[in-house]
Amino acid sequence: MPTFRCDLAQTGTPLRHSWSHTVGSGHAPLGLRADWQAQLRRCRDELGVQHVRFHGVLSDAMGTFTVQQGEPTCSFFNADQVYDFLLSIGMRPFVELSFMPEALASGGKTVFSYRGNVTPPEDLKAWADFIGLFVHHLVDRYGAEEVRRWYFEVWNEPNLKHFWTGTQDDYFALYRATAEAIKAVDPGLRVGGPATANNGWVEDFLGFCETHGLPADFVTTHHYPTDAFGAEGDDTEAQLAASRRNVLLERTQDTVRRARGLPVIYTEWNTSSNPFFWRHDTPYAAAFVAKTWLDVANLVEGYSYWVFSDIFEENYFSSAPFHGSFGLLTIHGIAKPTYRALQLLHGLGDERLLVDGLHPTVDCTVVRGDDALAVFLTNHALPEHAIEAAAVEVRLTNVPDVADAVVERIDAEHANPRRVWEELGEPAYLSAEQVELLHAASEVGRAPLRPEHEGEAVVLRLAVPAHAVAVVTLKCF
Repeated sequence: MPTFRCDLAQTGTPLRHSWSHTVGSGHAPLGLRADWQAQLRRCRDELGVQHVRFHGVLSDAMGTFTVQQGEPTCSFFNADQVYDFLLSIGMRPFVELSFMPEALASGGKTVFSYRGNVTPPEDLKAWADFIGLFVHHLVDRYGAEEVRRWYFEVWNEPNLKHFWTGTQDDYFALYRATAEAIKAVDPGLRVGGPATANNGWVEDFLGFCETHGLPADFVTTHHYPTDAFGAEGDDTEAQLAASRRNVLLERTQDTVRRARGLPVIYTEWNTSSNPFFWRHDTPYAAAFVAKTWLDVANLVEGYSYWVFSDIFEENYFSSAPFHGSFGLLTIHGIAKPTYRALQLLHGLGDERLLVDGLHPTVDCTVVRGDDALAVFLTNHALPEHAIEAAAVEVRLTNVPDVADAVVERIDAEHANPRRVWEELGEPAYLSAEQVELLHAASEVGRAPLRPEHEGEAVVLRLAVPAHAVAVVTLKCF
């Protein structure tokens, strides 16, 4: 039986809710859809997310830069519509400066079904002038004080040929032109990079900025636990790294060490980089993401989940209710187990207490809030690794009087709408009645829990299934 101990007389350490900093989306035109807006509003209200990041705000689909009758023409109207909405619900953009407008591009290589151009600019000065116009417009429209609270990230994953046909030097030249153009508008605006896949280029990027006296207000990168299997120069060590249960924690620690004291923001991560990974829709993913968010919480400024909704069309827009896409919510707005995990994390307090006890698959985190104590349990292992249900004991000492205790669960039987969809015969299109049934199936399981008293300790005993989350909340007098 896993046993964990926590003395409530201790003074804990602050718990940063870095999971709420930013969340990802697909690409900018989706922000003009009413269903996308409704789902993001819900994420703001229920998850507390503060920023949203998406690809392609500069690409032709948004009409930001074109040539009309032989003359360069800018239109920021569509971008304004998205940003106006974000501010109206108390959110802000995390501005990923991509993809290349065709009229500025040096080539025709594109990515995704919406054909985002991934080539360097033909003329860096023309690109810099365009960025200056865009940022001037934002400051004029929203005010410098507001826009200083945004983030400007230069490009997306330039270390992958899929997203950038240029070299590393070409990306650094792009960053230099972009950062200088932004700071020329207002030195207080925040700009950073290198926005790389798999924790790449951090030292090279910061070395380039230092050598050339360039601003870098924050460091961004991405990673997924499956990265090592697709990394260049893949070897046995990389494959073993991908099998380690704490691999994302270890890689985050390494990135923070290399960031020279700058804030680190992961602007993409998920259970897998596969956009059709069926476990994205299951309690397995909830246990994985909850454990990972708690592991890295105080290491980074933000740890942005990719993405908040299956309203997403990098390959095509799937109509299947559950098809393994990245989202926290399905296309119908049905909360997946990962959404419920983030909702439980959002409800935590901000003082983390030291917990004694180790187990191969069960992790225990104790967090104190103003009038409640949360015991957050996950039982997680990577695919093909041994895991079983665990009877967990948590022993708390120096506990104030407990008014009541409730356990909330995400597992095969709770907050698992995909299972109910499968029982319905996996319908490709849902009726209104089926949507309501799946909404109900997405709710977290809640039940009272009776703490036991053994001497001066309050003891919690509960079963935690494999690939599950269980959170016990004690309301204290």
